[in-house]
Amino acid sequence: MEHSNPLLRGKRAGQKFITFGELMLRLTPPNYEKIRMATNFEASYGGSEANIALALANLGVDSTFFSVVPNNSLGKSAIRMLRSNDVHCTPVILSTPEETPTHRLGTYYLETGYGIRPSKVTYDRKHSAITEYDFSKVDLDWLLDGFDWLHLSGITPALSPSCADFILKCMAKAKEKGLTVSFDGNFRSRLWTWEEARDFCTQCLPYVDVLFGIEPYHLWRDEDDHAKGDVKDGVPLQPSYEQQDEVFQAFVARYPNIKCIARHVRYAHTGSENSLMAYMWYQGHTFESKLFTFNILDRVGGGDAFASGLIYAMMNGYKPMDMVNFAVASSVIKHTIHGDGNITDDAESIRNLMNMNYDIKR
Repeated sequence: MEHSNPLLRGKRAGQKFITFGELMLRLTPPNYEKIRMATNFEASYGGSEANIALALANLGVDSTFFSVVPNNSLGKSAIRMLRSNDVHCTPVILSTPEETPTHRLGTYYLETGYGIRPSKVTYDRKHSAITEYDFSKVDLDWLLDGFDWLHLSGITPALSPSCADFILKCMAKAKEKGLTVSFDGNFRSRLWTWEEARDFCTQCLPYVDVLFGIEPYHLWRDEDDHAKGDVKDGVPLQPSYEQQDEVFQAFVARYPNIKCIARHVRYAHTGSENSLMAYMWYQGHTFESKLFTFNILDRVGGGDAFASGLIYAMMNGYKPMDMVNFAVASSVIKHTIHGDGNITDDAESIRNLMNMNYDIKR
């Protein structure tokens, strides 16, 4: 399973990982209830980048999370949750009302889908502490010193202009300091438009080593560029291997700094049963994972579990097919765990799942 990973040559053993993003309070009605039916909510914490830091820390990676949260019971409770999962939170800023006037923690409400009814997310994160903080006060040399891997996503820059500016500065400083940079496009239509996302993510691509989530938008500026794939009754179908390989090859031709591109593909049979597989371009070839079919306990954070699984596999020098299969298996296991994060502290259980025989037709 082991091999020499060209992305990590020259780096010391024991990779140190850091990420930056918003940490949110999640409120979920119990027993698959709709919000209008609920008389109480289950509280937990999550957020894309925090989910990845948590998953990696549980697998033994030295993992650090940077964010801004209010200096109150909610902010401290959110950080306590990450620390209880071995995530280092020393850089996290506990903001005061003077620094972030609305002084609040972003929140989202989740209606968990069941059967034919899909899940539904309602955001309440406008004017959260991270969106109002002045990031020009952050010393990036100090923040990134000693780390090997920086992960960022397309969610955080959508929150505010200051967050977007800070993301670009983080990437530039990380490349200057020799870090591996991974980026997940993670488009959220409730936060910004497709055009805004495309234009910002295009600015990020020259700094990216490992790219996730190139769909549903292509991260290209040209109007003639479009996602590959067939369309049936006006609905885009998932791409074939040949179509995905064509997209990957075009991406790498345009951005030769990118060393790895990965995306997972979901087939939603019902709100409670899905199939999942992935494509990955690495070392000049496109790899296709196994297809896993499974029942869903909690879908939120499945894409983050995929990203953390691939990062872990790359850090540990897995062979390409093992990399992509481990990433998908990580996501599948996350779907069986309540909450946003993949709290799996046994990589062997993920490897056992990825090595099982799956011969299920799409």
